[in-house]
Amino acid sequence: MAQPSRPSPNDPSYDLLHLQGRHPLEALFAPRSVAVVGASERPGSVGRTLLWNLISSPFGGTVYPINPKRPNVLGIRAWPSLRALPEPVELVVVATPAVTVPEVMRECAEVGVKNVIIISAGFKEVGEEGALLEREVMKIAREARIRVIGPNCLGVMRPPTGLNATFAGSMARTGNVAFVSQSGALLTAILDWSMREGVGFSTIVSLGSMMDVGWGDLIDYLGNDPRTRSILLYMETIGDARAFLSAAREVAQHKPIIVIKAGRTAQAAAAAASHTGSLAGSDEVLSAAFRRAGVLRVDSIADLFYMAEVLARQPRPEGRRLTVLTNAGGPGVLATDALVTGGGELARLSDSTRAQLDTFLPAAWSHSNPVDILGDADPERYARALQVAGADENSDGLLVILTPQDMTEPTQTADRLKPYAKLGKPVIASWMGGSEVAAGERILNDAGIPTFGYPDTAARIFNYMWRYSYNVAALYETPVLTEEPERREEAGTLIREARREGRTLLTEHESKRLLAAYGIPTVETRLATSADEAVREARELGLPVVLKLHSHVITHKTDVGGVRLDLRTEAAVRAAFEGIRQRLEELGQANAFQGVTVQPMVKLEGYELILGSSLDAQFGPVLLFGAGGVLVEVFKDRALALPPLNTTLARRMMEQTRIHEALRGVRGRKPVDLGELQKLLVRFSQLVVEQRFIKEVDINPLLASDERLVALDARVVLHGPEVTEAELPRLAILPYPQQYVDRWRARDGEELFIRPIRPEDEPRMVDFHKTLSEQSVFLRYAGMMKLDQRVAHERLARICFIDYAREMALLATRADGSVLGVGRLTRLPGTEDAEFAMLISDTVQRQGLGTEMLGRLVKVGQDWGLRCIVADILSHNGAMQHVCRKLGFRIHPGELGEDMVKAVKVLD
Repeated sequence: MAQPSRPSPNDPSYDLLHLQGRHPLEALFAPRSVAVVGASERPGSVGRTLLWNLISSPFGGTVYPINPKRPNVLGIRAWPSLRALPEPVELVVVATPAVTVPEVMRECAEVGVKNVIIISAGFKEVGEEGALLEREVMKIAREARIRVIGPNCLGVMRPPTGLNATFAGSMARTGNVAFVSQSGALLTAILDWSMREGVGFSTIVSLGSMMDVGWGDLIDYLGNDPRTRSILLYMETIGDARAFLSAAREVAQHKPIIVIKAGRTAQAAAAAASHTGSLAGSDEVLSAAFRRAGVLRVDSIADLFYMAEVLARQPRPEGRRLTVLTNAGGPGVLATDALVTGGGELARLSDSTRAQLDTFLPAAWSHSNPVDILGDADPERYARALQVAGADENSDGLLVILTPQDMTEPTQTADRLKPYAKLGKPVIASWMGGSEVAAGERILNDAGIPTFGYPDTAARIFNYMWRYSYNVAALYETPVLTEEPERREEAGTLIREARREGRTLLTEHESKRLLAAYGIPTVETRLATSADEAVREARELGLPVVLKLHSHVITHKTDVGGVRLDLRTEAAVRAAFEGIRQRLEELGQANAFQGVTVQPMVKLEGYELILGSSLDAQFGPVLLFGAGGVLVEVFKDRALALPPLNTTLARRMMEQTRIHEALRGVRGRKPVDLGELQKLLVRFSQLVVEQRFIKEVDINPLLASDERLVALDARVVLHGPEVTEAELPRLAILPYPQQYVDRWRARDGEELFIRPIRPEDEPRMVDFHKTLSEQSVFLRYAGMMKLDQRVAHERLARICFIDYAREMALLATRADGSVLGVGRLTRLPGTEDAEFAMLISDTVQRQGLGTEMLGRLVKVGQDWGLRCIVADILSHNGAMQHVCRKLGFRIHPGELGEDMVKAVKVLD
């Protein structure tokens, strides 16, 4: 086997090998040196405060004041420019007027600075002149690969290491919570509050107007930060929606992300947009995006920190059922109101639990939930009641309420409850009162049981907890595979023809053909351009029928008298045709009449639903599902979601609506086939993501009964002919990459399918891992991993339910779907590089499959615009190294020890 080579400094892979392991944002949080451009001694100036904060809280690095007018600042030698410094600096903090910043950035580019914090204001938030200035700064930064925080921000603070690159008044306490805020003023207020409350932070970042570094970059970084246990966000605008969703979904699987988003009302959104200079989309859509990514949204700053504390101390509930244990009836009622209003439920006590409670509680106890153990409850009664209620399988969490009555012992009760801090389900408490209960609160908090001053607050926090569990659980659920649409090309042809004719509106007949191409059932619809033709079609379909206006320009047919129902005779059909035509003439729209459609009269026995899609300013296409019919705008029973969907996400979308309960069957009605309805939603989402020239589409009504699902009416609006494919709104979540689906023939002649992985592939991956030998497993994972570990549901869910924007996994399968090989390409966060991994079943090794899979991953990397692809390989894995060399990889000594080498391919 050829020996790995040591790269020279001229080798394109040299830089990658020596910088790998240091995140591109690392110098923002752990710089070895910092320069302050605009350092000053003027009292009250930002430049003075910045410099003082950096030197008064040592972070282990060198600080260089930059001031061309002074020989020293605050007793430290000053330098006239970055060019004059004796060594390159890692981080530059800029606090000079906005007009000077482009020149500072040119200097940063010249001396090789990679991270900059721009404190200065006066960019896009002040108007077009500032926006031009910002674009100039960003152009310089991109060309020099400089990552920028700001502008118009407070800076960055890292309490555990002592870094304080902000102009805040003081250094925060050390803790394990990261707080990222778009508002610097709010951040200073939070810092002041945290000092009083004793709250600590791992990282504090003021993002400002997010010229470059945004939410996605920081979530990626903090997600891998061992000092951070939860990430709190104060958000005014989302910026790059795709980057945020991609990073949040990845990190939320192992670390809570909790957000408060300002701008729920139109007035607040306008204020936020003027503050940041950024576009704001629909708040309702944003909530749907948070659910999709497993992010928890709260409504107040207090709840932001409450949830960080609770999720750090207690396990997440598996459901929404809460048991309330109290020594007073009123607080239990308050907790119940808050719980139920927020979507939670009171747990139903089991017969066994009631029987056990009867053995030691007074006869007058409530015998139901809330469990009122009466005002004379002593510490032992509290402890026994909590133990019994906590063991009830009907309960997902417990709230213990104590009010200080004459016989109550708040401190002793708290001490007695300490052993129940870890019941396997969340336990929270409300010790009501002031100084009398303060000692008990401290005991509970120290034991890991979060306390709240009021029971309704505690109930609200429990509702947040189960909603967070609900959001995250969707990331791990295995969906059901749906059929691929077989007539995609027919749908595309139909849309292209309409655009060639200069039309932006499909007729109802065309709209239904479009739906049918994606397997969405529609009522049979025929065209008629004359009264005689309408009568003939009605006779063939069978009376009674419906006639609807067929027009290339009129969207809402009912508004112009263009719908005639329940036509039972041929004479009625003829009269309806003439009536619609004459009505258009009366309205001066005779040219809009292209005939009618004839459809069977469908009895509306079932539920009228609406299914649609429209555009959001930040997220692009958004799906809508809910109660339909003519009163759709009155009831507004709807849920929003981002495409594409799978069956799990479709079910979650349906569960957000009130009509979902009716669809399950009520008052003797048979339930709708919800499984089929889920698949219909999935196919509809495929239509939206694949036919990108669709601007708006809705099916209203979609009739749903126990017998069938059928689209009775449909409306499709297209982007205008002037809109090019490059100008189409970007999907927030990349859909299934159909372009990488292909066939390939192995050396033994067997034809295999190579395609990207899907969430539905989890069962196939279980079977695949059963085909692997211990040798194959060892070579892939550089050590042994037992089968039960490799096929654990949570692991495979992460492997199969991937974000195609940040990784690509290709499967090689037989015609029966069985998996023979997996190749994975994963972006390295914050870089233009990625690493690959490969695993081939022992049954098909030496058939050329590994070479083929790696070649396809290289093609994906080229499509992504990557700089390098790398892999760490065991030094004695000669077969994998041979495949790499065949495809132009170079093998170098690895950084992980003698047992490993690194394969590197620099892409063209």
